[in-house]
Amino acid sequence: MHAIIETGGKQYRVAPGDVLRVEKLAGDVGSEVELPAKVAFQDGGELVAGGTVKATILGNGRGDKVIVFKFKRKKQYKKTIGHRQSYTEVKVGDIVV
Repeated sequence: MHAIIETGGKQYRVAPGDVLRVEKLAGDVGSEVELPAKVAFQDGGELVAGGTVKATILGNGRGDKVIVFKFKRKKQYKKTIGHRQSYTEVKVGDIVV
């Protein structure tokens, strides 16, 4: 069984046992969270609307640094900014329809 979940403004296709990185979620490591499923697929390929996906939080982290460089020619303006996005790593458990 597969499901499509939406969290943090992004959609993910998940199956039981998958480990994925999503936008930062509130909760402690080891706690269980429920994510709403937009659509679930049975093994035969039939669609089932709605449902929830139970997932366990494995850990929190921060992504690689992205460097932003602003520059205006002839004006002696240069600015460098770095950004690291926070994420939560979750392991998908049951898909409840």
